[in-house]
Amino acid sequence: MKIRDITNFLDGQFPRESALDYDNPGLIAGDYERTATGCIISLDCTSKAIEAARKNGLNLIITHHPLIFGGIENVSADNTTGRLIQQLIRSDISCFACHTNLDLTGEFGNLAIAEAIGVSDAVHLDGTVCGVVFECDENVRSLAKRLSEGLRTSGVITINDPNNKVTKVFIQGGAFDEESIPAIAASGCDTVVSGEIKHHLTVMLEEMGINTIIAGHSATEQVYLPKIAKMLTEQFPQMKFIVNNNNESASVI
Repeated sequence: MKIRDITNFLDGQFPRESALDYDNPGLIAGDYERTATGCIISLDCTSKAIEAARKNGLNLIITHHPLIFGGIENVSADNTTGRLIQQLIRSDISCFACHTNLDLTGEFGNLAIAEAIGVSDAVHLDGTVCGVVFECDENVRSLAKRLSEGLRTSGVITINDPNNKVTKVFIQGGAFDEESIPAIAASGCDTVVSGEIKHHLTVMLEEMGINTIIAGHSATEQVYLPKIAKMLTEQFPQMKFIVNNNNESASVI
């Protein structure tokens, strides 16, 4: 089996043409024609992810975030990106990214976050770049607790009164997109959950009567990884896939 067989399958699941304009999904380094020996699945391409691939004899790393964003001036050991690219090349390890083209899918994007906190009826909110909504009957404190437990994070951040009522929630993993605010407000959402929300936006949303809960960029996207690994294992049962969670490798069964 070639690396191309795996990446072609991923392109079918998460079409690169659907990625946002600023994005850089696809093969970041490596060779499509190499025989695949197995894969590390990681949020980012880090030195620890590369080392996990080396130790396990795997020659493909699938990441959510592309290692190269925008133009780069060199591939020098003097900068972090250059050092990582050199490590990949020297180790004959390919790196392939599925970023906003994954975010914009249902099951493998924001629905995965909702599922992690026990929500099964979340739906995409029209008018937003990406994100899902669901209804509930709780307060900011109880929702924050659900997020911390479901996403296995050490805590969340809010500027709002923890006793504020929560009846309709918008969730977007990673970084919150300001362009989604008009649609969120029009939908009647009273709470926004995201991995990152700029402070001035949390203040603006509070003035609009909308709570905000910041759950961490990594925490809101780590939940994608086991689902990707499961999908790939079912498609390629002869291949080894290992999830690299928070830089600690764990085999996926």
